[in-house]
Amino acid sequence: MGKASKDKRDIYYRKAKEEGWRARSAFKLLQIDQEFNIFHGVKRVVDLCAAPGSWSQVLSRNLYVPAKLTSDGKDGDLPLIVAIDLQPMAPIEGVIQVQGDITNARTAEVVIRHFDGCKADLVVCDGAPDVTGLHDMDEFVQSQLILAALTIVTHVLKVGGKFVAKIFRGKDTSLLYCQLKLFFSQVTFAKPKSSRNSSIEAFAVCENYAPPDGFKEKDLYHLLEKVGTPSGADDLDCRSGWLEGPNKVYIPFLACGDLSGYDSDRSYPLPSTEGGGSYQSLDPVQPPIAPPYKTALDMKKASSHGGVGADSSKSSLDS
Repeated sequence: MGKASKDKRDIYYRKAKEEGWRARSAFKLLQIDQEFNIFHGVKRVVDLCAAPGSWSQVLSRNLYVPAKLTSDGKDGDLPLIVAIDLQPMAPIEGVIQVQGDITNARTAEVVIRHFDGCKADLVVCDGAPDVTGLHDMDEFVQSQLILAALTIVTHVLKVGGKFVAKIFRGKDTSLLYCQLKLFFSQVTFAKPKSSRNSSIEAFAVCENYAPPDGFKEKDLYHLLEKVGTPSGADDLDCRSGWLEGPNKVYIPFLACGDLSGYDSDRSYPLPSTEGGGSYQSLDPVQPPIAPPYKTALDMKKASSHGGVGADSSKSSLDS
């Protein structure tokens, strides 16, 4: 009953299971690509904060698998996809998994080794903190996560490359735009159709990576603190003066995806089966293999069996 209710209330949740995606977020990356063509000419990709792997699935199906199926697709010509997360995830065809911290320089070195010394054409990041419901706090923590992702981007992304990251829109969005604009000639904030209108979520689509002359990766945060305005007025502080009045910068914002397609905030009737029976809800494509809440589930199940000595190895992730 509960699963069927969610299938009815969230069309993209239902479609994700029907099409074999690990999470509904796969549609967001697909719709971003429809609008910005970010996969064109891409041979090396990094997926940050990758677990449970829906964006890595999109990269695999749109880059690796088509190249593998072509008649002249040789191992040396196949796209390379590296997925990074602190949490492990189930394998995906053509995806190299690295379990590590995106803020650690050693993680960047591992990525470069997998690329045989080359740098990435595209870096994507769908990571987000556990939201508190306090929008200002959530926006701040999310912006810090993006800047952490930018740390590894400056190490692994080639000049001219692209970067896509989740953002939370709020009153300080202009500051984040200013910081990203320092490294990319074109920055657009996009809202995929599969992202709920009720959510403050959007995505920064950054194109043509071009760091400032003489930029050194170790000076990233020092540079972000002193960054000028996107309009070129070097004497203005990006945290204050340029945000209002005649210097206010209007951020490009674009809705992407088929606007006549499914509405993520609308409930849709469940489809009927061929025999006229009731709709059977599908299980998730890939449950987490080592979720951080597994210990709590084990303790809860052990307690329900009358003691902590119960065999926790048999606990179900669906409890």
